[in-house]
Amino acid sequence: MSARSPATVIPLPQPVLLPIEGSSDVFPVRRVYCVGRNYADHAIEMGHDPSREPPFFFQKNADNLLPPGKPFPYPSLSTDVHYEAECVIVLKSGGGNIPLSSALDCIYGYGVGIDFTRRDLQAEAKKLGRPWEVAKAFEYSAPVSAIVPASRLGHPEAGRIWLDHNGKRVQDGDLKQMIWKMPEIIAELSKLFVLAPGDVIMTGTPAGVGAVEKGDRVECGIDGIATLAVTVA
Repeated sequence: MSARSPATVIPLPQPVLLPIEGSSDVFPVRRVYCVGRNYADHAIEMGHDPSREPPFFFQKNADNLLPPGKPFPYPSLSTDVHYEAECVIVLKSGGGNIPLSSALDCIYGYGVGIDFTRRDLQAEAKKLGRPWEVAKAFEYSAPVSAIVPASRLGHPEAGRIWLDHNGKRVQDGDLKQMIWKMPEIIAELSKLFVLAPGDVIMTGTPAGVGAVEKGDRVECGIDGIATLAVTVA
């Protein structure tokens, strides 16, 4: 007689699943990593030297992701929430100390997302030398589009990344402007963490970030990859 699996003392958390463009299949999320100041013009905009210093990373939680088609609820304890359009990478494999030459082999697909940030709380954390989680890892702070498999579009090295705020173009950059390219991001990140299938990486934002208010509409996209529209509720 086989042993019975132990029962959980509380219900299991619901898995976080992202849609796949053109498919009924879904992508299960494990972790979410973000790259800070990865476009030179945004680094300057935020008051930093855009030279090619080692990349730095922070994390959001898997359940911070907001699938497409749902409104973004304006968060509490902030009056200065900013949008940041980003290219999103999702991984089908991983490991530690991944060689640069094989980093792209880990990628399942791509999408576009928004890193919503409680900028006032981030500024306070920076001033006090504290972590950024309260500014970055709050509920539904990362709307993400459907994922497009790399098997369909390849591995883009360039592509216009943009964001419209209430119909006005406010962010307008190109993936080729990233300081750390996608293979480098994966290789460097894998030195710090053991990456695995289901990991999501948000790769940084170009200049033009700004604040949203309730009732605003934000649309963003990466030409040739995906688009995303979000209403602030």
